[in-house]
Amino acid sequence: MNNITGETPFFRLLVPVVLGIVANEFIEFLPSAVFFSSIGFLAMLLSFFIPKNNEFRYRWIFGAGVFVFIFSLITFQYKRKTEDSSFGSVVSQGIYKGVVHDIPQEKPRSVRVNTNLMYPVRKKVILYLEKDAESSVLRPGDEILFQAKMQPFKNLGNPDDFDYVRFMKIKGFAGSAYVPAHRWMKTGKSIRSVYTLSQNLRAKALDFYKSFGLNPDEYAFIAALTLGYKSNLSNDLQEAFRASGTAHVLAVSGLHVGIIYLILNMFFSFLGNFGKKFVLKQLLIVLFLWGYAFIAGLPVSVVRAAIMLSIFCLGEAFHREGFSYNSLAAAAFFILVFDPMNLFDVGFQMSFLSVFAILFFKPKLDTLYTPSRRSFLKIRDLFTLSLSAQLGVFPLVLYYFGTFPTYFFVTNLLIVPLIGMAIYAVIPVVFFGILNQLNLAVFHSLFRAMSWALNRLIGLIIHIVYVFESLPCSRITNHYLSFAQVILLFIVLFVIGRYVIKKRSGYVFVVLESVLVFLFINTYNIVNMTADRFVVYNRPGVSEMGVVVNNKATPVMRKGNNVLAYSSKRIVRLSENTYRSKISEKTFPVDFLILSEDDSFSMNTLNDYFSPQVVILDSSLSKYAAGRITEECRRLHIKVHDVTQMGAFSINL
Repeated sequence: MNNITGETPFFRLLVPVVLGIVANEFIEFLPSAVFFSSIGFLAMLLSFFIPKNNEFRYRWIFGAGVFVFIFSLITFQYKRKTEDSSFGSVVSQGIYKGVVHDIPQEKPRSVRVNTNLMYPVRKKVILYLEKDAESSVLRPGDEILFQAKMQPFKNLGNPDDFDYVRFMKIKGFAGSAYVPAHRWMKTGKSIRSVYTLSQNLRAKALDFYKSFGLNPDEYAFIAALTLGYKSNLSNDLQEAFRASGTAHVLAVSGLHVGIIYLILNMFFSFLGNFGKKFVLKQLLIVLFLWGYAFIAGLPVSVVRAAIMLSIFCLGEAFHREGFSYNSLAAAAFFILVFDPMNLFDVGFQMSFLSVFAILFFKPKLDTLYTPSRRSFLKIRDLFTLSLSAQLGVFPLVLYYFGTFPTYFFVTNLLIVPLIGMAIYAVIPVVFFGILNQLNLAVFHSLFRAMSWALNRLIGLIIHIVYVFESLPCSRITNHYLSFAQVILLFIVLFVIGRYVIKKRSGYVFVVLESVLVFLFINTYNIVNMTADRFVVYNRPGVSEMGVVVNNKATPVMRKGNNVLAYSSKRIVRLSENTYRSKISEKTFPVDFLILSEDDSFSMNTLNDYFSPQVVILDSSLSKYAAGRITEECRRLHIKVHDVTQMGAFSINL
């Protein structure tokens, strides 16, 4: 246990892991991983033959060997994961065999099925099956045959849009395809694996929750709260939780696993706190924790919490400290070795940073105030826990999303205790729900009573969240930070944390210098702010335009045919083809001609009325019409921009 619970080993092992991942991300060519791993292994082997009188002098050889070996291992893993998520040979129309990987998700007109291809290539893809009776009953592990043309993921190309291609690469997906009902079938086989078994158990738990009599929002909430299944959450509910600063409760994480640990610790309390029974108690807790992680679908946040609590339990069993920075580093090490792409996942970054911040800030914040009453002590602990976690993640939140909830400290004081009560309340509901299968009136009454209590509790939580979302100034918006500013903000926060304990003047200078550089970068960004722009967005099947001023977008709502006059630019937008039977003696010179909504437009006709420098085809036109007009522009030697193929069109004003 010394190697696990000490203060440095796993943090040292994390260095070659992170360096290996980052090197792969920014350097296209790296020497063979096999060569490096061989060098590292030989260095470790050589260290065992060093004479005892020189062991201390040459102790660095073993460390260097471990570093090189892990660096090469993570390099190999990263390259393998990158190849698995690249499009490559998947691009083709053909017949494929695959296995349903996750619980299928119903969409308005299709069923999304995450699939592991087995033939002719091994890739992870997303299928959108036409919605029917067959697609609605698919389960993880079902083997299917289908004919489709795989497509690579594409970004829409809109300003400040989410990088969907990178997101899917991190998740390990190589492509997607729509499959009509007559082009796929089940083979009748079911492929069993640890993951598909966990997903099937998760699906059965979700089906069981439907018997609780919950409305759609309440059902979606309890599914996300206990099983981490967020597919049923409405956009309004997710937005409310984000605005109130309680979105973390929707992702099963350390909070939820910690509550499960407390329940298990209480349940096995009869085994005592000493001797062999106590060791058995800790082992049983570890077993049940991983059982819960298994049913929850093994998300990274749960795996991280399960690893840390497993180390803590083993430390308790052998009278060692188990919950420390190093147990957090151990969790990160094992997760990244298994899948290096997790390092770039926002959820992974926030999960580990929040726990690191709790370990760092909470003890320091606790020293600032020590209440005399036990009830006040619990309130203080809850407040410092929430504040510590937010201090760790809010720079990242501003970097990725540009928003931050202002009432998080109040909402978390209210919501977190209620979340604990909700998780506790699920247990008797599940217990009496199982006994209700015996068709005894007493168990049916108890099940209904517990379900009613759970409904009211969930309703109260959702109501509180909506109330705080509706308050004025509920969150800061459109305040994005650069990467350099994020680093500087972390330096300021952690140096102030050190200053609370060790009041050294050097810390003050570091903070002031970091703030000065932060403000300089902010001033530079304001001075060099992007010019005002007119944008024709790429929104599938929709005509959408907007003006971006000071990095804030305002939609342009125009109907019919009209002229948009901005500065020296003449922009004409046509959405109704009224020019087929009209005659014009002169052509109207325009800078940009936007065609939308009406597929009957023809540049052979419009060229008699307009003399455009560039023709812009927005995404409301059909694919056939856009292709036809593009060919007409080519013959007339007119520049054309199809936003569905080339991304959004931006014009500086």
